[in-house]
Amino acid sequence: MPRLGYLLPTRERIMEGVHETAPLLALAEKAEALGIDSVWVGDSLLARPRHDPLTLLAAVAARTRKVEMGTAVLLPALRNPVVLAHQVATLDRISEGRLILGIGIASDVPNIRAEFVAAGVPFEKRVGTLVEGVALMRALWTGKPVDWDGRWKMTGAVLGPTPHRPAGPPIWIGGSVAAARERTGRLFDGWFPNAPSPSDYAGQFAEVTAAARAAGRDAGAVTGAMYLTLSIDDDAARAEARIDAYLEQYYGQRPDVMRKRQMCYAGPAQGASAWLKSYADAGASHLVLRFAGEHERHLQIVSRLRQDLGW
Repeated sequence: MPRLGYLLPTRERIMEGVHETAPLLALAEKAEALGIDSVWVGDSLLARPRHDPLTLLAAVAARTRKVEMGTAVLLPALRNPVVLAHQVATLDRISEGRLILGIGIASDVPNIRAEFVAAGVPFEKRVGTLVEGVALMRALWTGKPVDWDGRWKMTGAVLGPTPHRPAGPPIWIGGSVAAARERTGRLFDGWFPNAPSPSDYAGQFAEVTAAARAAGRDAGAVTGAMYLTLSIDDDAARAEARIDAYLEQYYGQRPDVMRKRQMCYAGPAQGASAWLKSYADAGASHLVLRFAGEHERHLQIVSRLRQDLGW
């Protein structure tokens, strides 16, 4: 049965000049009360300012009991992996194993390149930095002494606390190009793209699972997820206008450009139901939804849709 996630509007609230966290935490509680399976927070230091995801999720963990929570997506290359391993382990303890660490390598656009410069991290080295950093975090999460001689150097380093789960939280990674799919199957616990259409998803996820098998891993243990943006309205033209305005304001780029990079739906609830089902039918077992405004209304609609779908 597919699981449904909900992205908290941290970026949108900062754009509106609303910096308070209480409304965000209330949305997380509402999502849990409506039966949404997971609550997510995006990440950016300077390119798209918003609340720090790990700090905010710690508050979500304290205010909820069952809902999973995750980052969609965190850029680990911007952070020291020893510090990040410590933060994530602590958050996994606070949430008692409800954390999913969604990560990405970062898009190649000017404001994100500038963000890397500000953090003192070479943008061109971000893939290698991410891969080694995750490997180091996983080694530290064992709680055993770690010797490391790479970008970071340590001898007999021991991290505590260890995460709630012995191997640490599952790590999902975005990316839709062939190299990203191969990397996902070889190294990570879930595939978390935002680009494939329903018709493309099954074939691309098959590449992920094939890469997992080639690496000697259990392909069935790799989660197929999907990040989707919706504007649900009985007036299709109004829904289209709303999502176009949302994308342009959010990214500072033409909405037609962004729609080619990220899968979006605008229209009535019945069409949204069929659209979500098409991803589930293609193999996506966890759908993370971002709404173009009117979050409480959208949460109520999606809650009804999942009941109609028998999810």
